[in-house]
Amino acid sequence: MPIFEYVCKKCKNQFEELVFSQDEQAVCPSCGSTRTEKLMSCCRSKVGGGPNMDSPAAQASPAPSGGGCSGCSGGSCSTCH
Repeated sequence: MPIFEYVCKKCKNQFEELVFSQDEQAVCPSCGSTRTEKLMSCCRSKVGGGPNMDSPAAQASPAPSGGGCSGCSGGSCSTCH
């Protein structure tokens, strides 16, 4: 059950709607109109347990290499950095 973004063609309200089927028509919560259009939206996901590469700290420090420290042996605990 994905959440889609819509815009109402009548009142220009932008909103999100949980959609249960492809045939379901989104109704504007502001004016009640069914004249809605699905918007193209961005999705961002993070794969794995690494640092957030957008943060300044992650960009400044090198990624852990190999075995890490004796505490975690994976390079992801606070003593490895």
